[in-house]
Amino acid sequence: MVKRSILMVLASATCVWQAPGQTTFVSTLYPIMQKAGCRNCHNVDGVASATRMRLPDEDAPLSRVEVFGRSLVDLVNRENTEQSLLFLKPTARTAHTGGQRIKPGSPEEAILKQWIDYLAKMSVPELEEARRYKEEEAAGGGKAPVAVLRRLTNSQYNNTIRDLLKDTSNPASDFPPEDFVNGFKDQYEALTVTPLLAEAYGNAAEQLAADAFLRGDFHGLIPCKPASDNDAACRTKFIETFGRRAFRRPLEPEEVVRYTEVFRSEKPFLKGTQTVIEAMLQSPDFIFWLDETPNPKWKPYATASFLSYSLWNTMPDDAMLDAAARGELNTAAGIEKMTREMLADPRAKDGLDSFVSEWLRFDRVLGAARERRVYPLFNPDLAASMTEEARHFIGDLVWNNRNFMQVYTANWGFPNSSLAAVYKVPPPAHDWDRVTFPVDSERAGLLGQALFLTLTSKPDETTPTGRGLFVREQFLCQEVPPPPPNVDTNLPPFDESKPLNNRQRMSAHATNPVCASCHSLIDPIGFGLEKYDAIGERREQQKLLFFPAVHGMAARRAKPKEVLLDVDTSARVAGIANSDFSSARQLGELLARTPQCQECVVKQVFRYMAGRSVTPADRPALNRALEAFRQSDFNFKSILVSLTKERDIPSEGGPLNVASNH
Repeated sequence: MVKRSILMVLASATCVWQAPGQTTFVSTLYPIMQKAGCRNCHNVDGVASATRMRLPDEDAPLSRVEVFGRSLVDLVNRENTEQSLLFLKPTARTAHTGGQRIKPGSPEEAILKQWIDYLAKMSVPELEEARRYKEEEAAGGGKAPVAVLRRLTNSQYNNTIRDLLKDTSNPASDFPPEDFVNGFKDQYEALTVTPLLAEAYGNAAEQLAADAFLRGDFHGLIPCKPASDNDAACRTKFIETFGRRAFRRPLEPEEVVRYTEVFRSEKPFLKGTQTVIEAMLQSPDFIFWLDETPNPKWKPYATASFLSYSLWNTMPDDAMLDAAARGELNTAAGIEKMTREMLADPRAKDGLDSFVSEWLRFDRVLGAARERRVYPLFNPDLAASMTEEARHFIGDLVWNNRNFMQVYTANWGFPNSSLAAVYKVPPPAHDWDRVTFPVDSERAGLLGQALFLTLTSKPDETTPTGRGLFVREQFLCQEVPPPPPNVDTNLPPFDESKPLNNRQRMSAHATNPVCASCHSLIDPIGFGLEKYDAIGERREQQKLLFFPAVHGMAARRAKPKEVLLDVDTSARVAGIANSDFSSARQLGELLARTPQCQECVVKQVFRYMAGRSVTPADRPALNRALEAFRQSDFNFKSILVSLTKERDIPSEGGPLNVASNH
């Protein structure tokens, strides 16, 4: 995205807007708000997204920015302008989550006052224009990106190969790893095909095709018994049948001809089928799945692929392709019926696990390391147990139709014997049985489980910043600006001569203005979880271990000096009213009843299904899904049903409007 500099904005504003005697927002207050960093929080995914001020996108037309400036009249007290929120908040004369952004008595404040005075005296037509802007913003609008093709993720590739060839070798495990974008690995902007990946596809196709017939047609890939190597009827039936499954749609006549020529280049019959499979597995029609198309003939097949990869994380089966051929996926009612049938299928559990593993960043736990002398219980098996507990926990909420907001409030978990030792509860009779946590543990939902508490910690100690940031990003869908360049983000090391707890070590975050503007949004959340250590064990005090500076065998025998420090868990969630808390349980209850958190569940599902971030054009679809979620007493499956039905609801950008750069 090309970003205008402030000078460019001013220059453009002068050319576009300024007329004799006219006051313009883009040439007066807007550059000041930009420089003050208001956009960092007042954007569609910012901490202040729920407030009445949300700045337009940086690439928005200047005409739109100008009207936004006039819409700020909602924050003006026209009878007493100095009591306007637009004046009191940025100058920190009243409580402001973002702190002081405009210094009282400064030239910038003078311009702010001038703009407020202008808003207080706006004419009726200008007020009406501002009202229309607000209505348009609330309704959403514009065009969302529309997809044609989306590349298979590595996990989708493995699952598709499993179901297509009955091959469980997971070849994509050796492919280049994918990046997390918008919190997930299936986002279109990251799923390009690099030369290295193209080579991997070729090698995998060759090996998979060869393995398919090592024991003849053991897996039944050929739907007929060839009478000879030149059996044209059986050859054509194989190409059409396998091609429909591999490409997730019927083959065009010219494609049948092309693959027939490929087949005929090899003998005997099995060698021809192997060659066709190898060619099809390298085709873009296999590597990319059809998501959206203006062609009515292929639209139901695109819907079948969307449903299958969204809900099962694998290819559509023959029953789905048959339903597409019969036109049963052409209406919202047909899509809803298919969605409900798919959710009742065991494959839906694998689809949910894929979503959960990315949403909750299992990779961070599975790749975590801990200082062995400090956390002797931690090992790779324990890390894997943490992810397995999360799967059982969320699966129980979803498949037993519980209130999904209990994901933050439940006083139970699903540990095995290893995790029971971390939680200090008796081991369950069987691994992954439901276990109720003691009241004094103050554990609640994900916030009290070892998975979250471990993935948001460092090897030697907890990190309140990491925990607060995870809550903001994953549970509230709010973006926190990254630290400025060249800022040292390391905390002071633990000092044996002057031991400090984490809150004390992080005091600079609150006193340094460069740090405070962002850390005030995240650190206070993490402070409330300081009674859980870096693997999720409950503690009443923070324990510091100082080891003698010796090496070799002496180091193994040396006993560390132990220092116990009190922890202060008083905390709050800036930007949410009445949000003081001091335990995981209280934070869980707060999140569960917070509208932003409820909406975030819907947003996260949308991002995963759509393969991209949310745009203003998606707001109606999100609102409908959120309403269905609330009306169903927060049944998770209601979100899936609502979002899949959106494919039959026309909008300016098309149905669900899933984007692709291919």
